[in-house]
Amino acid sequence: MIIKFARIDDRLIHGQVATVWSKMADAKRIIVVSEEVYHDDIRKKLLKQAAPAGMKVNIVDVPKAIAVYNNPKYEKDTVFYLFTNPTEVLELVKGGVPLKSINIGGMSFGEGKTQITKAISLTEKDAQAFRELDKLGIELDLRVLADDSKKDILKLIDQKFSK
Repeated sequence: MIIKFARIDDRLIHGQVATVWSKMADAKRIIVVSEEVYHDDIRKKLLKQAAPAGMKVNIVDVPKAIAVYNNPKYEKDTVFYLFTNPTEVLELVKGGVPLKSINIGGMSFGEGKTQITKAISLTEKDAQAFRELDKLGIELDLRVLADDSKKDILKLIDQKFSK
């Protein structure tokens, strides 16, 4: 499997992802890795309908994503991974899927979350997962839009969360 791009965006497939990021990724398949969405048949149907024309979409949990990555049947497939949170990115990496970089594009505000930018709000668990991804050598690319300049998410995390 050839990994073209990986992004965290809890809105998953929406306008920016369908029109800009998927073209930039130049992949033939979007794989949404989310335990929550994997068990939600309505969201799965909606995501498949929102996909760009001609692009395959699969919604899987982390164990299935790891199994598919290691299946020789898919070794020439080009993929664009989408996640809702960094914990599942970390699980995928620890499971042997070699991500080099993760784009952080949207994590909405909610109860128990701390806002670190206009578009990114994190829990303590999210912050810890980003720190671990950094220690594993994964580039953390905080950009909502493709034209935005990259921001240092670890610096923002250090300003808002205890170490």
